[in-house]
Parts: sequence; C-alpha cells; structure tokens
Amino acid sequence: MTDPETRSISELAALIEQRELSPTTLTAAYLERIEALDPRLNAYATVTADLALRQAEKAEAEIREGNYRGPLHGIPLAIKDLLYTREAPTMAGSPLYRQHIPDHNATVVDRLEVAGAICLGKLNLTEFALSGYHPAMPVPVNPWNPEHWPGVSSSGSGVATAARLACATIGTDTGGSIRLPAAANGVVGIKPTYGRVSRHNAFALAESLDHVGPLANSVEDAAIVLGAIAGYDPADPGSLQAPVPDFRQGLNASIAGLRIGIDPTYNAQVDPAVGLALDEVAKTLQALGATVLEVSVSGIEEGAEQWFNLTAVEAAVHHAATFPAKAEQYGPVFCSLLEHGHSLDGLAVSRAYTARPRVRQVLDKAFKHMDALLCPSLAGPPPSLEEFPPQMVLPPEAVGAIVRYQAPFNFSGNPTLSAPMGFSPTGLPLSLQLVGRHGEEAVLIQLGHAYEQATDWHRRRPALAA
Repeated sequence: MTDPETRSISELAALIEQRELSPTTLTAAYLERIEALDPRLNAYATVTADLALRQAEKAEAEIREGNYRGPLHGIPLAIKDLLYTREAPTMAGSPLYRQHIPDHNATVVDRLEVAGAICLGKLNLTEFALSGYHPAMPVPVNPWNPEHWPGVSSSGSGVATAARLACATIGTDTGGSIRLPAAANGVVGIKPTYGRVSRHNAFALAESLDHVGPLANSVEDAAIVLGAIAGYDPADPGSLQAPVPDFRQGLNASIAGLRIGIDPTYNAQVDPAVGLALDEVAKTLQALGATVLEVSVSGIEEGAEQWFNLTAVEAAVHHAATFPAKAEQYGPVFCSLLEHGHSLDGLAVSRAYTARPRVRQVLDKAFKHMDALLCPSLAGPPPSLEEFPPQMVLPPEAVGAIVRYQAPFNFSGNPTLSAPMGFSPTGLPLSLQLVGRHGEEAVLIQLGHAYEQATDWHRRRPALAA
C-alpha cells in the first residue's frame, strides 16, 4: 500500500478486519514515509521501527487467527514523548532525560497496546510541555509553512498528524497544548473532560490542569482513539469514575435542536479571518438544524489570568528534585517558569487556586442555556517564527492574553474539540473550538462530525514531496 496518508482510521480498520490490508504492510509504508519526510519536519524524537514491525506482525497473526480486537488493531499511531514507554526513551523535551527509559508504560500506552495499536515512535515537544524548546532539542516544523509556528506543546503530535506520519497521535494539554498544535497544523484535537483519560506515568506540567487526548485528521478518527484510551484508572488520583460511552454512536445523528452558544464579547479579540470563519461555522451548524444563541461567559478570563501562576507553582513542586539543583541543565523558558513558581507567595498561590471554582461556576451557568460553546482554538493563524521564536521567554503578565481561549477550560476541566474551519488569506489553517459540559465529549464529536460532513476543510493537506 503506497498511499496510507489518504485513508482514515475507519477505512484502514475495515480493510484490516477483512484481511485486505496487512498491518505489516501498512506499518512499513508509514515507516518509509517517516524516513522520507521527518528529517525536515522533526516530528519524531524517537522512531521505534523494530518495535512497530514486531507489533504489526503480532497484530497480523492475531487477526489471521480470528482475534480481531477492534478499530485500532494494526493501526500505526505515535505518542508524545511525555508519556512513559518501557521500550523507548521518554525525554519530555529535555536533555536531563536523554537516557531515561522507564521500566513501565503510561496507562494510555498500555491501553493502546490492549487495543492492538502499533507504536511508530515518540514525538517531539517543548521542554516539559511549556511554551519553549530547550536549545539542544529539535523543533518540529509546520508542514503548511516552515516559517510559521507549529503550536505548543504537542507540536510533534500536530506536525506528525498533519503530515500523515501516523494515523493519529497522542498529545497532552495543560493550557492549550492539544488545541494549539491542532490549530496550527490544521487537524482535529480533543481535550477530554479532566480525568477522562489517565495521566498516570506521564510527566506532569501542572497536575491539576493536565489532560491527555488524541489528535487526528478527522473527528471520527479522534473519537476512535479517545474510546481506546478513556476510562477510570485507580493509579491516577484525578481519574474520572464514570462509564465510557461509545463516542461514535451519535456520529450520523441529526444535530437539530442542539444549542450552540456564542459570546460575542469573549470572541471579539480575534484576527478578522478567524472572526469571519467563526461566523461561517455558526451559519453551517444552524443550517444543519442547530440553534445558535448568544450567551455570556464573562469571568472565565480569570482562568487565563491565573494560569501562569498556577502552572508555575505546580511545576516547581514536580521539579523539586532537579531544580534549582540542576538549574543550568534547563532551557531558558522552562527555567523562567520554575523561578516564577519559587517566587510566589501564599496569597498569589491562593488567588490562582480559588479562581478555579469561579471559572467553573460561570461555565456551569452558561451550560444551562447551551449544549456547546463556540469559540476559536487560536485567536489567529499560526504566527511566524519571528513573532514567536522557539526560545521566547514571556513575561508572566503577558501570558493571560495569549491563553485566553485555552486556559479557562483547563481550569474548569470542560471537554473541548478543535477542528479545521478554513484558511487565512496566506494559506495558514484556522481552527474552531467547541466546548462542552463535563463528560459530554460525545456531543462535541456529534457536532464536529456534522460540521465536517458539510465542509471539506479537514480533507485539505499540506503539499509535501518526499
């Protein structure tokens, strides 16, 4: 098979189940594509070719014997290099962990193995999942335009998905790190409800804000991956004790009667191209039967304003064994975060933590009138690397405005779905964000899939020649 990048997971799964496509052939095709394209895209920190081929051979044998596990059986995926893997290094974007090979997997990795998925490798990210890269580590390249930002922190996940260097990928999100790479690279990303997917054996950035979720090239593909990795995990103290629904069940159901809320004030601070695209999204959803209405989410900005303080103090706790003792081994961006965390007094920490229930209360009230909030994943097209260089240290007071459309939903824990909604006049991706009630990823998936079927933005691909 020479064109795996043209097929969705659901299409590939059907071929594999019917034994019309070999997992070994499919995996080899992806490994060839990685070898051809990744030297200039830097999506991968580690390519696990031998492991992938072993897993593919095992999957092929199981399917041949009639033991088909489901839609990820024999499907090649890749994992953010923040999740522990016992058969490959887990570096977290830092030279401190270049030789770190854990003796156990993250729960998410184990669940993908149970589903029969193939691990192509580990994906590059910003240092410890903040906003900047360690100067000694590779920087992923946006496949739409190499002079523009690839998103943070799951940048390798976004680039690998957009460039079809994996069928789908796993990312993490503490203040936008699934949504920003999804937006910058023109792919789908789901940040599930806090606790829906286990964080066990994943490097923490800010433990109370961290989420794990999929990036994919369609809403259905993302739903398939989410279904495999979601579920209660007693090893994660924040894990959600709730049954996992069939996220694909309502894919083709009508969205008539679903209420889409828009806060014009909240959405006002966007690039004109994003504003126009959001208007078109609302019109499309309305034409499909949804009700579009104005709501107010005034007050959730406090989550953005307090995000840096909360992240800094939690990160400082997590890195207590190596910072400041090994401060010289950290890059400038993450070092500045840890220094800020150490500088905060009790009052500042209290303000950050007490913002959480207020942000959640605002959203809970708004969700009495709507089923999903529509806003952007990113306020504009991905910025140029001159505007947002890989090692840019941001002053704490500037961060709130940058994470305005992301951090509030980490504070509240609400699920979000990001999806392509068009392109800027210069050909860069634009992305919508749907925010749902706690536990209602399925509603976002239903809405996102309906929008996809009415448009073709998710079918557009960057021009990449091997």
